[in-house]
Amino acid sequence: MTEPLARELLAGNASEIAEDEVYLFPTSFAQQRLWFLDQFEPGSPFYNIPCAARLTGRLDVAALERALNEIIRRHETLRTTFTMQDGQPVQVIAPRLILPLPVVDLRDLAESERAAEAMRQVNGEARKPFDLARAPLLRARLLRLRDDEHIVLLTMHHIISDVWSMGVLVREIGILYAAFSTGQPSPLPELSIQYADFAQWQRDHLQGKVLDEQIQYWKKQLSGNLPVLELPTDRPRPAIQTSRGSTQAMRISARLPESLKALSQKEGATLFMTLMAAFQTMLRRYTKQEDICVGTPIAGRTLGELEQLIGVFINTLVIRTDLSDDPTFRELLKRVRRVTLDAYAHQDLPFEQLVEVLQPERDMSHSPLFQAMLILQNAPAKTHALPALTLEMIDSDSGTSTYDLTFSISELAAGLDVSVEYNTDLFNANTIARMLEHYRILLEGIAANPDQHVSTLPLLSDAERHRLLVEWNSTRRDYPSDQCVHQLFETQV
Repeated sequence: MTEPLARELLAGNASEIAEDEVYLFPTSFAQQRLWFLDQFEPGSPFYNIPCAARLTGRLDVAALERALNEIIRRHETLRTTFTMQDGQPVQVIAPRLILPLPVVDLRDLAESERAAEAMRQVNGEARKPFDLARAPLLRARLLRLRDDEHIVLLTMHHIISDVWSMGVLVREIGILYAAFSTGQPSPLPELSIQYADFAQWQRDHLQGKVLDEQIQYWKKQLSGNLPVLELPTDRPRPAIQTSRGSTQAMRISARLPESLKALSQKEGATLFMTLMAAFQTMLRRYTKQEDICVGTPIAGRTLGELEQLIGVFINTLVIRTDLSDDPTFRELLKRVRRVTLDAYAHQDLPFEQLVEVLQPERDMSHSPLFQAMLILQNAPAKTHALPALTLEMIDSDSGTSTYDLTFSISELAAGLDVSVEYNTDLFNANTIARMLEHYRILLEGIAANPDQHVSTLPLLSDAERHRLLVEWNSTRRDYPSDQCVHQLFETQV
């Protein structure tokens, strides 16, 4: 489909929404899957998307609340709930919705208690579930720590949002707050399309020849017995997969990413492809498996009009790589590049439909198709200038993990931030800390010599190598030299 025709179809439903009526629209494929997952495990915070930001300076609370509600007016998805019609979930779009911004005043607490209570509220808000049938599916709260210090908490359910959308939300808050706090009107143009238009277009588009070509590629790419990643875990895998999780992070200085970018450019690859090849190398070393499947999200915003919308556009691709014959890293990168480009060319098939088409043998102990994910995002700056304010993002912990392992890498001016979300029923914190260190060492080895075979690339830290080669091999013991072995045995008995 050409982009002009896609625009024509996308804009088809925008004029149908009246100010005084509630309209029903079909869900996108991603929304449909998220709805059924919520029915399977209602009241779970598993698909919450939290955002917490520290605001330092003089805050105009009324302008902030007005900015939030202007965004809700602009984006229909923030006024959307879900119900069943003819056995299928549908979007219910309300014509208007006002979101209050409650303020929690923590100034009366002692300094030490205040910080702890703020983080408790940050994490508690991230773990509070939504009811998909009740609006709003966006929550906001403001914590007042001092007269000139606040924390704003924003949480959306994944069924109306994704990580890109959170970036859209934060950007529009900044623009609108800057205008409203100085008495100016909104400078944002009206949106030409809404998420419901995309959902309808997606269902109209993925039919016939287009759908068949997508399906045939993925059926071929993921044919045979899909490997289950047999990672060495600290505890046996439960019979039913859990979602209990935690996160750990590390920072890689800018020097190493620059070397990896130079290698990527020389091989006609992207930094993501190099990081994926390194990740799959590490998984091969851990598991001894040569057929590795790793999931990765893709923005799914193939048209320019979609980039400014809040909604769940994200799709998941499976990068299945053959690591047999012990290739050099440079050779492996060529394999990953080819597989990744093919996956990008067939990205329109929603992951939900892919699972339905493949119908893998269902095992409740692990997720289908892959058990580890790698994410690379070109993150915006952590701080944003606002009138009389500085905004700084705060990490929150939802206490959940979607997969066994999810490596999330943010590319920043200072280097790479690597965060690992992991299933705490499988892994201990110290195991994940070693895994992060292994990944860093592996990347350094790749940058130093990409022509090494993947089996010989460095993985262990100096401390681990000393422990293995020296400490654990230090078996010398003093014993009586004037006695025979049978006499020593008798003494021991």
